[in-house]
Amino acid sequence: MIKMSVQFSNKITPLLKKQQQQIKKLPDQAYKVFVKNTPVRSGNARRNTKLKGKKQIEANYPYAQRLDQGYSKQSPEGMVQPTEDFIIAQFNKIMTGK
Repeated sequence: MIKMSVQFSNKITPLLKKQQQQIKKLPDQAYKVFVKNTPVRSGNARRNTKLKGKKQIEANYPYAQRLDQGYSKQSPEGMVQPTEDFIIAQFNKIMTGK
């Protein structure tokens, strides 16, 4: 017979609290990266990019997908990939403390 017990402490350490606070800031930071990577011609694309509910970036204009596919020379990588790369890098930095 094998018995296994797993218990989690409900105590939040100062390090965990700091990590939680930093992770909570990620959506706002990611939104800024997304907008920064959105090409500018008339400003319509940036103006119509919003952060919805602190969790979802919404690019609400007809040519958003085309821009994200690298149509503009201003942003050949689009907006999603650089934003995802930023999120992953920031998360790793937060979790490792580096």
